[in-house]
Amino acid sequence: MITITANGKINLTLDILGRRDDGYHEVEMIMQSINLSDKLTIEKIDICDIILDCVVEGVSDKKDNLIYKAAELFLRTYNISCGVKISLEKNIPVAAGLAGGSTDAAAVLRGMNDLFDLALPARELCILAAELGSDVPFCVVGGTMLAKGRGEKISPIASLPNCAFVLIKPKLGISTAWVYKNYREQLVKKHPDSNLMMGELAKKNLDGICGSLGNVLESVTIGTYPQLAVYKEKLCLYGAKAALMSGSGPSIFAVCGDAAAARRIAVKMRREYEELEVYEAVPASADK
Repeated sequence: MITITANGKINLTLDILGRRDDGYHEVEMIMQSINLSDKLTIEKIDICDIILDCVVEGVSDKKDNLIYKAAELFLRTYNISCGVKISLEKNIPVAAGLAGGSTDAAAVLRGMNDLFDLALPARELCILAAELGSDVPFCVVGGTMLAKGRGEKISPIASLPNCAFVLIKPKLGISTAWVYKNYREQLVKKHPDSNLMMGELAKKNLDGICGSLGNVLESVTIGTYPQLAVYKEKLCLYGAKAALMSGSGPSIFAVCGDAAAARRIAVKMRREYEELEVYEAVPASADK
């Protein structure tokens, strides 16, 4: 039996460069792990089955669960004859733009690699992860990464300086597919500059990092749900250095100088907006 932590993520930048021949969008993103996390316990069982001890909102058939798909793919790829039971402690909100499903799938791959003593390198796990979803390879490794292609081509970059985050999750379920389908380049006022962001990260310049944040998918999600813009403004009014939507949304993260500042802002947001789920987090480093 093994217990493994599955960290969520935020996007410091997210840009769409065009449409690919395979129907996906070509993206360029800078992704950051955060310590808002799920926990998975994986244990061997004698029967050739995958037993899930979890309920994931919006997923009724266990075979549609990314956790199940990851376990099935791992067992099949490495010709493992026994089965597994997987229990999930869910803390990352679903359909939120925080990679809650992707990070659970990545944790299954990492956990089963340890459980069955295969000692597979991260590179091989990332190849396997790409079959499950665009964000899953990043979630296998974590830390601070530049992601290209569909998001599956990742390379490490300089990490964030010390800071903290407030995350808010409105009571909206946003389909990633819907957001990308409705993306229109002409509605984007400004594209993020990944090179500029990487330069500010290298200098550990938190103010410069905040000034380089950008997500072109805000044009879709915030364009449809303008209340999200109000939340962003209020986070900054309460003292955050900057705020941005993560992924396809609807979650928004605010960058704060330290955990104490994040705590003060989180208290104010909880008090003012009962409809929001409010979390505090800090950057998480890459998995070794």
